[in-house]
Amino acid sequence: MADSVQWIQHVELYVSSSATPSQQVASVDAVATLLKNDLLTLEALVREMEMYLTTADSIIRSRGILLLGELLAQLTLKPLDSTSIHSLIGFFTERLADWKALRGAIVGCLALLRRKSDVGRVTDSEAKAVAQSYLQNLQVQSLGQHDRKLSFQLMECLLDRYAGAMADLGDNLVYGICEAIDGEKDPQCLLLVFHIVESLPQLYPGPSGPLANFAEDLFEILGCYFPIHFTHPKGEDDDVKREELARALMLAFASTPLFEPFSIPLLLEKLSSSLPSAKVESFKYLSYCTAKYGPERMAKHAEALWASLKDMTYLSPQSTLSMEPESMGRMNFQESDVMTEAFVLLQEVIRHCGEFISLIIGDKDINTFLISLNQYKGFEDIPLQVKQKLHAVGHILSSCAKACCNVQ
Repeated sequence: MADSVQWIQHVELYVSSSATPSQQVASVDAVATLLKNDLLTLEALVREMEMYLTTADSIIRSRGILLLGELLAQLTLKPLDSTSIHSLIGFFTERLADWKALRGAIVGCLALLRRKSDVGRVTDSEAKAVAQSYLQNLQVQSLGQHDRKLSFQLMECLLDRYAGAMADLGDNLVYGICEAIDGEKDPQCLLLVFHIVESLPQLYPGPSGPLANFAEDLFEILGCYFPIHFTHPKGEDDDVKREELARALMLAFASTPLFEPFSIPLLLEKLSSSLPSAKVESFKYLSYCTAKYGPERMAKHAEALWASLKDMTYLSPQSTLSMEPESMGRMNFQESDVMTEAFVLLQEVIRHCGEFISLIIGDKDINTFLISLNQYKGFEDIPLQVKQKLHAVGHILSSCAKACCNVQ
């Protein structure tokens, strides 16, 4: 066994106020190595650390609990007996009520909850107790960024790995999540928030129940983030992060048909934005949600969807004329990103809502326009503005044909 004086010195250094971050990391690594190599038992460590874990000095107590949590995070592959796991998860669950030592409590809970069954795993009842303590004691939005991130990681872990136990919490779980995520602004935390929301319909998939009871409240929180944008200076990393966030938010939007009464009106409203990027995002989300919500729920929005699509593609087509040498004098129309996404949505709506095509075929404006083309003797006689509309109508009808024939 390892010399107790040596590893106790590492513990004392870690909890000391004079220790630098690098010294703390080194201490954790040193003690974890002893534990991994069975040169120190977890029971002996906890026994010697008891004074640091229970002292009334909140600073030392918080560092002692954090040290134990970080050590367990390095032992996720080391087999532990059920008695040790039960004792440890019970200790950290209780410490979730100790806000001065909260970080260590969350780190410890996470380390234990992430363990796999072949090395000793937390039981469903123990995981449920963690969640109950979380919902009762954590005021997530009052925490700093790092602790909020840890809190969201803990909830994400519970939902992903202990879904059966979480489902029993019902309204308390959904309400608690609403309370925890409301007002979050940090991008790293938001990625976790959106995944948490996306996970909830897997617990409560039915048209009634806890998620249905809070669907409007939950989407009111979620909808505030659309479209994703940053107010700080942009950089390469920010652009990647924005795409990640936009994708994660879209998955959350489409995660349950219960969001349809709130998401579709919001997305249609955002199509009136003066920002092309907002229009593009709206069309992308509408396309994805249309496929996920199903024809019955989308049918009620058919007229509003066609009005928006018609406005973007026919009434004010977002295309420009170009003359290129390889085109041998023919005109090429370059469509904007907005118009491109509008046609993607058009095909998606027709594919999932078969009756939608009747709105296009029966549209008076388009029929009147097609009849008006009889006044021109040749293509060269058609004014540019009319050619743009003709190009748009042709693309609309082509999209209808592709969707009906399932042609990509």
